[in-house]
Amino acid sequence: MEKKIIIGSDHGGFGLKESLKNALEDLAYHIEDIGCYNTNSVHYPNIAEKVASSISTGKFEKGILICGTGIGMSIVANRFKQVRAALCHDHFTAKMAREHNDSNLLVLGGRVIGDEVAKDILITWLETDFQGGRHQERVNMIDQSPPS
Repeated sequence: MEKKIIIGSDHGGFGLKESLKNALEDLAYHIEDIGCYNTNSVHYPNIAEKVASSISTGKFEKGILICGTGIGMSIVANRFKQVRAALCHDHFTAKMAREHNDSNLLVLGGRVIGDEVAKDILITWLETDFQGGRHQERVNMIDQSPPS
């Protein structure tokens, strides 16, 4: 089964995105990079929308977003149905995002963490399975439409 993932960043996350693409290639992932492609200023909501939409519609099972802090990308991505974007800063948050929340979109801050920490987060997030059980009911609640 082909492993594929979609990735995007704004200018603040461009350098980290390029570094993580190398790590993904080493892990035999097919990568769809939807931008940005340099350090010229771009609007992060446009990038987040493309990645989150691809997950929401089922085109991709998992994705990665990177901006300066990861906050803006997280806010945009979590507006999409069936998207559970998790902003992770370390090994523990990556592990919990997968085990307890079945996160399908990893968000990182390119100006917050370094390349080696980001690679550890990425590998942890990719290799950690969702525990299900009592956590499944909570994930189902997340995935339901918000109350009006």
